[in-house]
Amino acid sequence: MAKEKEYKEKEMKKERTEDKEKKQEFQENLWEDLKLFGRWKSDVEVRDPGLKRYITLKPTIIPKSCGARDYRERFQKSKMHIVERLALHLIVSGHSAKKHKITSGKFGGGLYTALKVIEKAFEIIEKKTNKNPVEVLVRAIENAAVCEEVASYQLGGIIARVAVVTSPQRRVDKALRIICQSVYKISFNNKIDIASALAEELINASENSSKSLAIAYRERTEQEAMGAR
Repeated sequence: MAKEKEYKEKEMKKERTEDKEKKQEFQENLWEDLKLFGRWKSDVEVRDPGLKRYITLKPTIIPKSCGARDYRERFQKSKMHIVERLALHLIVSGHSAKKHKITSGKFGGGLYTALKVIEKAFEIIEKKTNKNPVEVLVRAIENAAVCEEVASYQLGGIIARVAVVTSPQRRVDKALRIICQSVYKISFNNKIDIASALAEELINASENSSKSLAIAYRERTEQEAMGAR
């Protein structure tokens, strides 16, 4: 009787493990089928080894986390989808030299408005390059991410400058900020709409072209850091 009970328990455990594996496979297949805006896949390889943990490309249709608590904690925003982070930077493009030179107030905190602009920009990128626009975005962030910066500190009666290595989290954040500020500079008081400006900036940055304002900013910052070594 004891052997029969052990045999039955083993069979029950096997059935449970098989059911769990089937559920996991089903969920993985569901996630793989999801496409961004129902059109583009997010399975893009991040080539920069320092940024792999900080660029999230989890399959989703509409990149909106609805202010989840997990993302409010320190260093947890890297788990947010990179397109959602781009949209949030479009809404609030950040300070440039301690001032908001060009306002992003026309979005009015509307995330869906920013997502519509990104979707339209992705359509333009797909037509011009025949590539996955998510891949173009990732390459643009990798190329625009600053590796070195200059930090100032007081030494006696003077202010000294020293080159410092930029952390991976700051590299991604600053790349997104500079890309969005560049887009506003291009489209402000100009006939070019913001979606076309965003598409042009991402394409130039992905090709590491000096036409991109984000690439020009990265080169200038790294030259300053090289001089402060």
